[in-house]
Amino acid sequence: MNSSPALLHRMAEKNRAPVHFAIDGQPALALEGDTVLTAILTQRAQLRRNEFSHEPRAGFCLMGACQDCWVMAASGERLRACTTFVTEGMDLTTGGPA
Repeated sequence: MNSSPALLHRMAEKNRAPVHFAIDGQPALALEGDTVLTAILTQRAQLRRNEFSHEPRAGFCLMGACQDCWVMAASGERLRACTTFVTEGMDLTTGGPA
């Protein structure tokens, strides 16, 4: 796992079913009902890096209106992390380690 501290820390609802997925080829664990954004930010300090400035990003509007939280599925599909739910076996690419 990445050594960066997580940006989000789960305080409640810890009893939901676990969901196994991967971030940039690394195994990760989320809870059923987590968005991709939540799933990644409970593992890492950032969601991705901006493709132009390379600055760290963690989402902006958190409701699907902006373009700040796009990540890629390993299949090449672009996903809006704030409105996509993490699923078992999902393989995500963020453009590099956080």
